[in-house]
Amino acid sequence: MIILLLSIFLVLMLLRVPIAISLASSTMVVLFLTDFNMNMVPQRIFTALDSFPMMAIPGFVLAGVLLARGGISKYLIEALRAWVGHLPGGLAVVTILACMVFAAISGSSPATAAAIGSIMIPAMVNAGYDKKYSMGLVAAGGTLGILIPPSIPLIIYGITSEESIGKLFMAGVIPGVLLGGVLIVSAIFYAKKNGYGKGKPATWGERGKKSLKAIWGAFLPFLILGSIYSGIVTPTESAVIAVFYGIIVSAFIYRELHWKDIRPIIIESINITAMIFLIIGAASLFGLYLTNAQIPFQIGSWIAESEMNKWVFMIIVNILFFILGMFLEAVSIILITLPILLPMLKHFDINLIHFAIIMTINMELGMITPPVGLNLFVVSGIAKEKLGQVVRGVIPFIVLMIIVLAIVVLFPQLSLWMPERMQ
Repeated sequence: MIILLLSIFLVLMLLRVPIAISLASSTMVVLFLTDFNMNMVPQRIFTALDSFPMMAIPGFVLAGVLLARGGISKYLIEALRAWVGHLPGGLAVVTILACMVFAAISGSSPATAAAIGSIMIPAMVNAGYDKKYSMGLVAAGGTLGILIPPSIPLIIYGITSEESIGKLFMAGVIPGVLLGGVLIVSAIFYAKKNGYGKGKPATWGERGKKSLKAIWGAFLPFLILGSIYSGIVTPTESAVIAVFYGIIVSAFIYRELHWKDIRPIIIESINITAMIFLIIGAASLFGLYLTNAQIPFQIGSWIAESEMNKWVFMIIVNILFFILGMFLEAVSIILITLPILLPMLKHFDINLIHFAIIMTINMELGMITPPVGLNLFVVSGIAKEKLGQVVRGVIPFIVLMIIVLAIVVLFPQLSLWMPERMQ
């Protein structure tokens, strides 16, 4: 039945049926053939979505769309450019720093790539940067949106594994800063090698003025993470705070959010949220079949009886994630694989919070690996270039991200140091 399920799923995927529909349809066919009580299907979908932490997803999605359209990303970039834009590789550094800050607001990789790329790709090209490099940098920098908290995939992971979402958010901070730092160092070396980024520095007056303008947006990540870390609010409540803060800053301080913008913002947010929730509902059916067929138990028993060690298991899992990332998006991979992997993680005594970060970095790689890397399509659309050009530009950054992934796997405390200090 597993072979039948996967065969139907792959055929539907090749026919370009949406992932959620492909997964739900193939699972329902197999459940029907096994004489399963089909009345359980709608109940399972409803139960999967009937979760308070799940409400954080539409909150952070709406906050990200608001901030991208409300001027906050623009003013953040202008302030960063005033400070480091004149240095070797300054614009590239600004791009990564802007991605890191926006990632700490939106929780979405495509949203981060779109918001920053629409401004920085033309600016870098006009400054003489190679266009392939500029597109690759934005695509790679945009992946920080799901590693630096808040993160929609980490919310899904926390709900599925029953781990603290607050601790998962904190676990992503140091690896996120590490990856951002590696990208910044590579950008500086690239710029020095090619002679980029030696422009006229801004005056201290301009720096002060633009920093003052951007401070409202720069404060939001501290508001979100600080309120969660201090235990004042839950991640779900922090998402609501982010939405209201974004509305106030965009509409009344920057005055770039108008009544005519509300409808497209809500429509875009609903479309993104509906896509995520549809995948979650479909994946819950897949999980229902796995449970009914006792697949996780059988795999766990097989692992226990085999002579596989922890490190062989980690290598296999990372290769599996890399391959899946070429064809599926992050939420689908987490919901399909995590229920199967949980018994193995417990068997090898692998910390679930540490594994969440390993999994998320793999999901980041999936965002920039063809043929279905979402960030590749976002950047291709922004830059009006063929997908192949974006892929060529992003290859060096894939190598850098694999190196960071290896470091995070080998040094668990990079992920665990901050969560261990939470009350």
